[in-house]
Amino acid sequence: MNPVNNMTKYSLRSWVLVLALAPTILVGILLGSYFTINRFYELEDTLVEQGSNIIEPLSIASEIGLVANDREATKRLLAAAQLNKSTLVKSIAIFDDNNQLFVTSHYHKDFEIMRYKEALNTLHKTEIEHVGDSLILRTPIFSTGPSAAPANYDIQTDDGQLLGYISIIINKERALLEQHRAAVAAFIIVLIGVQLNLLFTFRLVKNVTQPITEMVRVVAKIREGKLDARLDGNLIGELDLLKRGINAMAGSLSEYHDEMQQNIDQATSDLRETLEQIEIQNVELDLAKKRALEASRIKSEFLANMSHELRTPLNGVIGFARQLVKTPLHSSQVDYIKTIERSATNLLGIINDILDFSKLEAGKMVLENMPFGLRETIGDTITLISGSAQAKGLELVVDIAPNVPDNVNGDAMRVCQIINNLVGNAIKFTDSGSVMVKIELQSQSEEQVVLRCDVVDTGIGIDESQQDFLFQAFGQADSSISRRFGGTGLGLVITKRLVNQMGGQIGFTSSPEKGSNFWFSLPLGLGQFQIGDSLPLEKLKDKTILFYEPRVLTHAVLSRQLNQWDTKVTHHQHIPSLLTTLNTAEAPYDYVLLSCHGFSDAGQLVSTLNLAKTKTDCLVVLYDCQEQDALTQFIRPNADVVLSLPVSEHQLARNLLYPPMEYDIIAPVTIATPAARQSLTVLAVDDNFANLKLIDTLLSELVTTVVAVNSGDEAVKQAKTRTFDLIFMDIQMPGTDGISATKQIRQGSMNRNTPIIAVTAHAIAEERELILGSGMDGYLPKPIDEAALKDVIHRWITRPKFTHFDLHTLNWDLCLTQANHKADLALDMLRMLLDSLPQTVTTIQTALSQNDHPVMLSTIHKLHGASCYCGVPTTQRLCQEIESALKRETAVEDLEPEILELLDELTKVESAANQVISQLSAEITDDQKNGLL
Repeated sequence: MNPVNNMTKYSLRSWVLVLALAPTILVGILLGSYFTINRFYELEDTLVEQGSNIIEPLSIASEIGLVANDREATKRLLAAAQLNKSTLVKSIAIFDDNNQLFVTSHYHKDFEIMRYKEALNTLHKTEIEHVGDSLILRTPIFSTGPSAAPANYDIQTDDGQLLGYISIIINKERALLEQHRAAVAAFIIVLIGVQLNLLFTFRLVKNVTQPITEMVRVVAKIREGKLDARLDGNLIGELDLLKRGINAMAGSLSEYHDEMQQNIDQATSDLRETLEQIEIQNVELDLAKKRALEASRIKSEFLANMSHELRTPLNGVIGFARQLVKTPLHSSQVDYIKTIERSATNLLGIINDILDFSKLEAGKMVLENMPFGLRETIGDTITLISGSAQAKGLELVVDIAPNVPDNVNGDAMRVCQIINNLVGNAIKFTDSGSVMVKIELQSQSEEQVVLRCDVVDTGIGIDESQQDFLFQAFGQADSSISRRFGGTGLGLVITKRLVNQMGGQIGFTSSPEKGSNFWFSLPLGLGQFQIGDSLPLEKLKDKTILFYEPRVLTHAVLSRQLNQWDTKVTHHQHIPSLLTTLNTAEAPYDYVLLSCHGFSDAGQLVSTLNLAKTKTDCLVVLYDCQEQDALTQFIRPNADVVLSLPVSEHQLARNLLYPPMEYDIIAPVTIATPAARQSLTVLAVDDNFANLKLIDTLLSELVTTVVAVNSGDEAVKQAKTRTFDLIFMDIQMPGTDGISATKQIRQGSMNRNTPIIAVTAHAIAEERELILGSGMDGYLPKPIDEAALKDVIHRWITRPKFTHFDLHTLNWDLCLTQANHKADLALDMLRMLLDSLPQTVTTIQTALSQNDHPVMLSTIHKLHGASCYCGVPTTQRLCQEIESALKRETAVEDLEPEILELLDELTKVESAANQVISQLSAEITDDQKNGLL
């Protein structure tokens, strides 16, 4: 308990009384006790002194009687002494040297108490003994010779023959009476002092504590709001000053209260007016919000319509341009057609940029989280844009640090889009030199990695004054850039917003005429499973390689890759030293890697290739030049392997480990041989004549029977009269649109279960969700790509139908979606899950029996991660529930029902996975043999 709180329980009056009386009473008691005890000792010392004055002369006088054995004379002496001090002396007795009573002043019944209890030879001087109310003194009697004792005889110091001793009883009653009188007198004095102190204390209380109590009362009234309370009367000293201060304070508070009340009234009036204004503003804001929502809806609708209206003619332009290339044309016509297709594709890219920017601005961009191979994804992206670098003669290099993990989780398409935008810009604004993509590991945890990517070019650079405008929409560093290089200026702002939405950062450094370095850091999840095949890289150890590459960056990157595989590399960057090594080499090399750069003419290139081929069984040419004729005429016939730069680590290693036996020389073909058509009946629906004609043409090359109609009503009629294997349905049509037609076909026709694929130019995510939610099975965007059309037909016609298990146990379509629609990857993920199930089930059962919380949490966490990519929704749900409960420290035994349900579900998953793998593995193998995949 707080001692301060205890002190506040007592009033000031109590404290004054205690502090005033306590010291006085304490001092009075101490002084009275001191003087009383001192008086006691004085009386006792006086009594002893009187007894000594009696007994010592008697001891000297009694010597003669003891020596002469004269009892009568000695008795008279003792009696005279007692009568002289009758009030003081009770009895006197003399004992001889045998401690026998010699004589006494008068008979005393208790004379035994006067006898000396110890040996007589120990009695050398007067000794004192207190017995009850009496005091006994004993003094030895010594012989001093035949004559009388001399005048200077001292009983305390002279040693003679001990004749006996004298004992006397002194009465202490009188001394005790004096002591009691002294104690009573001290008590009376202390009592008088306390009464005087009380008198002064009460006077102090009246003059000090009562005014203070009154002040407390007045202050309490002021605290309650009674500001008119005041202190009256005349007080002494500082109390009067305190009274004036309290009265002044009360007056100030009263004035302040009046002023505050006025301010409150004014503030209340202002607040009432403000609330009225806020209410008006809220109404206006509500109207503005409704207008903004309406504007957003109109904008989304406008974008959807614009996407449809722009993609519809582009679909015809690009589609028929590709169809026209398949017809017999001379070279200039082919060039014209490819120019048309390239221009339309660029226009489609601009439309996609605008739509992406709109989705990012509206916060409607949805990011996926799928496993993918980082090096393969980046390699595919760089391959798509490497042609632009080759056309400008730029050195394009990709350098991925060895410690960067390859199996990651994230949105692979958006990562490709970021890389494509930055590298595309670097190539666009670089006329000569190099463009380097460098990826390093910035940090790593158990479940996540942060990668840093730098895109470094030697281009025109950016002036410092223009750098602030670089990441603004529709902005470029210089207005002349859009005229010289083209573009909308949306690429960087889309890239920046994508990076930020994915949790990363982006920035750049640049110097005019020296180049730029655009960098970004991106967090990605760590994949639990390996994506793609693993290569036996240990077989490359100690292999001899002759490597020629004159360009510094490419040479450094490829050298690091070769050294990482522990190969023995002979490096060359100049033709003369290369030729010298080839001419003088005695032992053949396992591999020879030659770049196509640095040769003076085609003759020197061919002669060097022929010479190199005599020194190795595997000649690899690294090619990134634009001259296709040189590639076809000189390089391919004289090389074992031709790899396009930049080459990925996986691609280079695979070609070194498994080089092809022979290279097919590509000859120019003007008319492609038509592939075998599938025996299918397909319904195509589109209100646009050009698009209908295009999809009819494309489908006629792939299937045997195509029925083309130009309205939704006609499509419903056809669906009621005959069955189709597949229906391609346009969405935006006059009258009965695609969604309404699909609902009518699903409700009552001969094609209730026929796959219906939406063919539309709508690119907004909400439109896609509406399409898929209306009963349609798939989505094919415009412009129609022939490869995408083949993939859709193959996917929906050859889609497996599993009837022996519930789709909630294993959903193959969900598994395909989670594997980015890659059947082989989906099967690999399913196989890895199936292989891990026995060990997982055993671990779960052991942890359940032993109530092992950490092992159970770790096992369920790994199983949960694996189930996210294998199309097992029930298993994923159960794992999520159990893992969440375990993280809340729920005991394992309390989760036994859920864990047993999970074990039963894993048994179902194992059975379903075996069926899916056995059926699909055979189908995928057949498709690969037939060239369908």
